[in-house]
Amino acid sequence: MTGLVVAMDGPSGSGKSSVSRGVARALGLRYLDTGAMYRAMTWWMLQQGVDLADPVAIAARCGEPRIVSGTDPDGPAIHVDDVDVAEPIREPEVTGAVSAVAAVPEVRARLVALQREIIGAGDIVVEGRDIGSVVWPDATVKVYLTASAEARARRRSAELAGTTVEAQQAAMAKRDTLDSTRKTDPLSMAAGAVELDTTALNLEEVIAEVLRLVKERT
Repeated sequence: MTGLVVAMDGPSGSGKSSVSRGVARALGLRYLDTGAMYRAMTWWMLQQGVDLADPVAIAARCGEPRIVSGTDPDGPAIHVDDVDVAEPIREPEVTGAVSAVAAVPEVRARLVALQREIIGAGDIVVEGRDIGSVVWPDATVKVYLTASAEARARRRSAELAGTTVEAQQAAMAKRDTLDSTRKTDPLSMAAGAVELDTTALNLEEVIAEVLRLVKERT
């Protein structure tokens, strides 16, 4: 399977991370969470006190942090300037700010370049919002995961302590709007992608369906 690239796109809560890691394990491939890279950049900006309401300020400093992503599906690491940020990038403050940072063209240009370096060797499952459309349009398999708003919110609230389905649904609706309407690389289904609605499927069923698609195309 030399050169195999599986692009897994879709909104938050659609199951991208769990499915991507499961597919990577099943096929013995590497795994890349591009969303973690945007979260890492956001975390660094917050640590530096950058005004996240000012795209110019974000753009001016986005070249400074050194972001290194691991590709082990059993333990995907993410470091910023040698600091392990796997846990802090999942904090609510980062989650609430990441869309604003990810919308800045200079941020996207820098992180897309890093992502392409990692993907270039092939044999990898990559998850994000613009993998099949922008980052790697020539991916062997392109999948766009979706789920109902309620299902997505229910999954996310189960992962996070101290939150409700209603709160998560509202937060996701806001983020979906920001991600799908940004001027640079908006969230959208790539040409040639297979849309897979995961609302009524369990994790094993979704992984099996993606593995079937990979088999068909390889």
